Amino acid sequence: MEEQVIAQQRVYEGKVVNLRIDTVRMPGGHTALREVVEHNPAVVMLPVAADGRILLVRQWRVPVAGVLLELPAGSTDDAEDPEAAMQRELQEEVGHRATTITRLAGFWVAPGYCTEYIHVYLAEGLQESRLPGDEDENIEVAAMALDDALAAIDDGRIQDAKSQVGLLLYARHLARRTV
Repeated sequence: MEEQVIAQQRVYEGKVVNLRIDTVRMPGGHTALREVVEHNPAVVMLPVAADGRILLVRQWRVPVAGVLLELPAGSTDDAEDPEAAMQRELQEEVGHRATTITRLAGFWVAPGYCTEYIHVYLAEGLQESRLPGDEDENIEVAAMALDDALAAIDDGRIQDAKSQVGLLLYARHLARRTV
């Protein structure tokens, strides 16, 4: 099933993504083109406050022309360790750092055309610690109980895939804790 890359053409280099076109040789011998969006690994975190509520963020997203309610997340810097990126993003976006970190899972965002892999972390034992946020971000923090967040998935208030995956993984994690 392996496809052999026989040529690559860089089409675009940006701040967040790059685009390349790969020419591949298929197992049967013919060639095909693959459009690939290159994106650094990313992190998404479920920051759980002392009262048990999950800290989420609201922010305007140009591609969907609206405000989304999401778990805080961000990309790793070039060779940055995912846990270090998680702590940095947590401080930039919600003003806390975690004393306890649990990796819940990881997943490819859209492996048919994108290299982005997201690491999902549970962030507990939050302590106030703020780093300056990115100049191009306008973020509002919101807190929700898990049941309310799961209901927000059902009724369409949380439409972002990484947030849906993260919240469902957290619900499963909690269910396993009680068994």
